[in-house]
Amino acid sequence: MMTTEKLYLYPLWVRLWHWLNAIFFLTLLVTGISMQYSSPNSSFLISFEKSVQLHNICGILISINYLLFIIGNIFTTNGKFYKIQLKGLFNRLTKQIQFYLFGMFQHQNPPFPVSEKSKFNPLQKVSYVAAMYIGFPIIIISGWAMLFPELVPAVVLNTSGLLFTALFHVIFGFILSVFLIIHLYVCTFASPIVSNFKSMITGWHY
Repeated sequence: MMTTEKLYLYPLWVRLWHWLNAIFFLTLLVTGISMQYSSPNSSFLISFEKSVQLHNICGILISINYLLFIIGNIFTTNGKFYKIQLKGLFNRLTKQIQFYLFGMFQHQNPPFPVSEKSKFNPLQKVSYVAAMYIGFPIIIISGWAMLFPELVPAVVLNTSGLLFTALFHVIFGFILSVFLIIHLYVCTFASPIVSNFKSMITGWHY
């Protein structure tokens, strides 16, 4: 059995960004669902007017927070964890998937243990890069476009530009919501079950 090494992998700025991002995203999720199923005369989870206000405010705040994430990854060593080496990627992903499907239930050691050089396994790295460098930019840009609809082209792919933008916003909002659920579930794979959550408070990985 592998020995557990104590590693400081989450500096203060990463932890602050992470928790702020979680708060803003969950607020956007709740208010977005509420707007979807509410009207100016009736409410679902939160009143329509309040949902719109909170959604717009959190949309601006999460945009600023995302910008800080990008700047942090450029000017600190945290950015190295998001660099994907394409050579052998398929084989690494296959090994990690096999571990999640079978190996972990047989108490095998993970094929890509956490280290100072790599705090994400290959599957985590690909999903995090997709979420943070594809999903988030799309949902932020589409959100700002709907905040200033006069900037959206009238017609996109033979349909309403605003409708097309809103559809993109909803689709990627749903995808990122699924990513969040999977992310939280995978975090429970650690032993003890709360250790990954504790790491995002203390900065130390065990």
